[in-house]
Amino acid sequence: MWKKGFVGVELLLLLMLVCSSVLLVVDGLRRDEYPPDFVFGASTSAYQVEGAADEDGRKPSIWDTFAHAGNANMYKGNGDTGCDQYHKYKEDVQLMTKMGLDAYRFSISWSRLIPDGKGPINQKGLQYYNNLINELISQGIQAHVTLHHWDLPQALEDEYGGWVNKKIVKDFTAYADVCFREFGDRVKHWTTMNEGNAFAEGGYDIGFLPPQHCSPSSIFNCSKGNSSTEPYLVTHNMLLAHASAARLYRNKYQFKQHGFIGFNLITYGFVPLTNSSEDITAVQRAQDFYHGWFLNPFTFGDYPETMKKNVGSRLPIFTKSESNLVKGSIDFLGINFYFSFYVKDNPRSLYIKERDYAADIAAEFIVYTSNEASTDEIPITPWTLQGLLDSLKNIYGNFPIYIHENGQQTHRNSSLEDWPRINYLQEYIGSILHMLRNGHDIRGYFVWSFMDVFELLSGYEFTYGLYYIDLKDPTLRRQPKFSSVWYSNFLNNRTMDPMVAMQIEKNSLLQKSI
Repeated sequence: MWKKGFVGVELLLLLMLVCSSVLLVVDGLRRDEYPPDFVFGASTSAYQVEGAADEDGRKPSIWDTFAHAGNANMYKGNGDTGCDQYHKYKEDVQLMTKMGLDAYRFSISWSRLIPDGKGPINQKGLQYYNNLINELISQGIQAHVTLHHWDLPQALEDEYGGWVNKKIVKDFTAYADVCFREFGDRVKHWTTMNEGNAFAEGGYDIGFLPPQHCSPSSIFNCSKGNSSTEPYLVTHNMLLAHASAARLYRNKYQFKQHGFIGFNLITYGFVPLTNSSEDITAVQRAQDFYHGWFLNPFTFGDYPETMKKNVGSRLPIFTKSESNLVKGSIDFLGINFYFSFYVKDNPRSLYIKERDYAADIAAEFIVYTSNEASTDEIPITPWTLQGLLDSLKNIYGNFPIYIHENGQQTHRNSSLEDWPRINYLQEYIGSILHMLRNGHDIRGYFVWSFMDVFELLSGYEFTYGLYYIDLKDPTLRRQPKFSSVWYSNFLNNRTMDPMVAMQIEKNSLLQKSI
């Protein structure tokens, strides 16, 4: 009798929770604690979600080439089909609307819009992005657009070497001009480059990312490249291309479109391995090489003195006009944050005869781990994110920041009950509230990623999505994970701890079955 009665009472309570119109709030986060203009969203990129790789006039990018060549033998797969957002964008926007997103960060495929990188516009590509943007705007969702997300048109790589050649500045500016002209009446947030620092290091020093340039001594067997010089040359050209596009936007479009233009970096939490002065100095050097590499030119018009000293003549020199062009060319900084590292001084690397970018830093990096996380999970370290932002604020000023990517990885075939992701989001979103109250000018937070995508470092083996994509289903059905339920509850001021979120989701399913 007790068991039967208990079940009946439990069922009644569950139904009351489901049917109640009263917002359930428990100790935890609330969306309305954040500034009213603070933006919460989710992110993806073109090659990772669009699919339709050879449809309607699109031509290959360097990421297509990299994937079809075997992803540097790290994993299998490609983005030919991806999540098929090219055909399913209306369905995806409806999911975003249901979730309650303020914004969606996506990228434009340069080789879909201008297949050869320069020259004629592909009208079908133009129509696709117009359709996607219009669908977002009609649902009250802001479109935050990235122009280059690891996917330079292969045609420009073949013609003159892509980012290693200064010709890229003119072609990128012309591409940006098309985007500003065609979409700028509805797009107010433009990011020129995604992870400029990681693109230069991974693609042109280590050689395990597109376009896979590196010296012959690298273990990734690149067919071309020079790890000692190309990362610096590519970064210099990216800075000039960004600044050229920013000048164009400000002179031709910003006064009537009222938008903003920024740049994105991958950022890390750096912690000295010991309290020695050598390791503390190594942390400062790592910050200069990874963050100051771009932020010093944006703020002061030149590279950090540490880089000038260690890199020497291999580091390009800004002319006076280039320095003036780059300085002050960002309205905001986009940051992607996942990992933290212990840093140990390693002066011996400076004695390597033909040093690459990694050796120039003269430091060893040890991934921060936590006993609380499994070996596959990214440790949750919001305190290092706060330390990073404190450091950037002290050195470069309190400029506007958007956290463009932040999220937890899980195995693709793990449970939809993705507790590690819920815990991860809860901790970081909560830490941002603390940072805002401490005076940081953070304007928005985007979860990576809206759905399971083709990942740059793991293909389809690991995922970060709020929605699961069933790759075996011909329709690529989207299934909500519990993290999407938690995020939606938070965005709609139904904030509750993970256990309550799970219970409400189960209650909803129970009600439908009655």
